[in-house]
Amino acid sequence: MANDFLFADEPEVTTPTHNGSWKVLIVDDEPEVHAVTKLALSDFSFQGKNLEFISAYSGTEARKMIEQHHDAAIMLLDVVMESDDAGLLVARYIREELHNHYVRIILRTGQPGQAPERQVIVNYDINDYKSKTELTAQKLFTVVMSSLRSYRDIISLDNSRRGLEKIITASADLFSSHSMEQFIDGVLQQLTSILGCDDNALFVTSSLVAGNINENNDPDHLVVFAGLGEFEQKEGKTINEVLEPSLMDAFHQALRSRSIVYRDNYLVAYCTSKFTQGSLLYVSGLPTTVTENQKRLIELFSQNVQIAYENVQLQHEIEDTQREIVYRLSEAVEQRSIETGNHVKRVAFICYELASCFGLPEDEAEKLMFASPLHDVGKVGIPDGILNKPMKLAEHEWEVMKTHSSIGYEILKNSKRAIIQAGAIIARDHHEKWDGSGYPAGKKGDEIHIYGRIAALADVYDALRHRRCYKSPWTPEATLAYIDSEAGKHFDPMLVEILKARVDKIEAILQKYPDEE
Repeated sequence: MANDFLFADEPEVTTPTHNGSWKVLIVDDEPEVHAVTKLALSDFSFQGKNLEFISAYSGTEARKMIEQHHDAAIMLLDVVMESDDAGLLVARYIREELHNHYVRIILRTGQPGQAPERQVIVNYDINDYKSKTELTAQKLFTVVMSSLRSYRDIISLDNSRRGLEKIITASADLFSSHSMEQFIDGVLQQLTSILGCDDNALFVTSSLVAGNINENNDPDHLVVFAGLGEFEQKEGKTINEVLEPSLMDAFHQALRSRSIVYRDNYLVAYCTSKFTQGSLLYVSGLPTTVTENQKRLIELFSQNVQIAYENVQLQHEIEDTQREIVYRLSEAVEQRSIETGNHVKRVAFICYELASCFGLPEDEAEKLMFASPLHDVGKVGIPDGILNKPMKLAEHEWEVMKTHSSIGYEILKNSKRAIIQAGAIIARDHHEKWDGSGYPAGKKGDEIHIYGRIAALADVYDALRHRRCYKSPWTPEATLAYIDSEAGKHFDPMLVEILKARVDKIEAILQKYPDEE
């Protein structure tokens, strides 16, 4: 009967689970309590999930179990076990030391006098208090059901909070590739939380970065941009690498119909695009009934997430165009001096390597890399007869040649663009020397901007290693010996040590971008 008391001599029953499960920790030093609790809840189901029972027979064992199963939904906790307050100490340990405020703790005691209800409720963060003598099967069912609903709502709120945190964090720097991934990941988390489904979701698109648009209309070539649950760590893979054939059919249908496809407990939503074949959103573990409000939410997400994504693509396109213009202008300058264009690329990558090892922040190292091709832009103001003279320059010719640093600075200095501003600094300072004997201002030591110090070393190393109109290429050994001899004179000694330690990596850059014959 439903109102029969639970704690009688009844056989233990193992409960199978399907479609996931809710973890219930039973903590009691009496084996019969475990057996009868499992029996009473053997057919329990909530949101398509059964209960998974985990047993502990002492407070000490309970601590180990909750550490291993931090995702437990409910703990049915006895008070008196190896000590009169063992259960209460477990409750305090969970809340105060593990900081687990999610698991619903239901205190059960056969000796209410040992732990008065009012005192326990006030002093311990528990969620319900029951005497074993009052727990019928029906009451146990009721308390477990209400506790699971509370746990579900708490987890949903926490997922929403974490999703909002990701969105807010990402919005501070929305137009970086990493931040966009974080942004979409946060929105996916919000969506799965609001829909009340599990954490398996992914967003796939026809391109990962601007300039890499997939012209093929085959959905198999769509790429995972962000994923949750089983799709985490799948970014960059094509969907035919991560999806089962049955799911691929739904993806094909959504892409063909440009709509939202609902199947069983999952959906695939087409995200409208102005520029590409579009993107697709997949969410699994949907509730049995998806309400009209929830469907509207999915439609809004699928419409707007692609707009945000493509705005980032356009931003990347603008940035890539700016960088390409810098490279091409710099290569045009190098062509005037009868040198092949890959010098500026090599200098750029060497600068990045030195800057990163020196400890410059990533954004500074990248700015230096993109700006360094402008180091000799001032050579546009030097006559060809001086620029390409195959023998040593006369003194008056050398004075003209030295003006290219100031010319470059004057050309670039008034730009409001960060990369061009950095280029102006490099053009001005890359012929200054550590001991003060350089030009145009005779700066010394730290007076020379770090951009100029790094670009100077990268430029000289690459120039020595390659043919010029006035010399043959030097060997790596001869180049390194010269660089080392100029530490503290021409070059920053710390940067020379970094170059010596990373010379293999720098030589690999030279091999990757050789001069054209």
